[in-house]
Amino acid sequence: LSCKVLSSVVTPCYCFVSPQIRVKPDNTGVVTDGVKHSMNPFCEIAVEEAVKLKEKKLIKEVVAVSCGPQQSQETIRTALAMGADRGIHVDVSGKDYENLGPLQVSKILAALAKQEDAQLILLGKQAIDDDCNQTGQMTAALLDWPQGTFASEVSLEGDKINLVREIDGGLEHIKINTPAVITADLRLNTPRYATLPNIMKAKKKKIVTVKPADLGVDVTSRLEVLKVEEPPQRQAGMKVETVEDLVVKLKEAGRV
Repeated sequence: LSCKVLSSVVTPCYCFVSPQIRVKPDNTGVVTDGVKHSMNPFCEIAVEEAVKLKEKKLIKEVVAVSCGPQQSQETIRTALAMGADRGIHVDVSGKDYENLGPLQVSKILAALAKQEDAQLILLGKQAIDDDCNQTGQMTAALLDWPQGTFASEVSLEGDKINLVREIDGGLEHIKINTPAVITADLRLNTPRYATLPNIMKAKKKKIVTVKPADLGVDVTSRLEVLKVEEPPQRQAGMKVETVEDLVVKLKEAGRV
């Protein structure tokens, strides 16, 4: 399959410097000032799979994409150090970034896939901040492409893709045509560590920055966050000597 893979490193997760996550005073979200952006683990697996396909000479180019503020380029550099060929940074900042959701990201990926003439989009099955698990499915719908979600095995045969999907009942084997969207599950592979030489090489690889408007995409959110609150403080527990004492305490608390 001589094609270009758009490996999306979308919705970067946050690595908080402080162990205590702080909610903004106006309760509109969490404080992200001074935090380091790192790649979503499932998207890291997707990048690894794309690079492995290129190493097998099954695809010709891997393009890493990240949507977010300037710090998102750190995430792209990680993908480039892993073996991606070049990067595209879709600059979304301020309120637009705070409200950026799966639908907006899907529109961006669909527009880039058409612009880049990509034949395969590989991304993580879900982000680990909101756990939405929607971006891959929405992207496939917008492009009207086949989709293979929760992939634990991927193999290419000409213009066909054989996938093993992890489902509640076990494993499902499917075959889909290209172009296609694939979302990576945990057991698809183990991402490589970027070596120092590859990290240095990544600094010389090209990252193009575009705005959503350049792609004809409106990132206005259709959702409104009403309030974000910290979880209630956990109350201290107590020890009891016997099962009978436990039953008494549970009855007093109205649990049984």
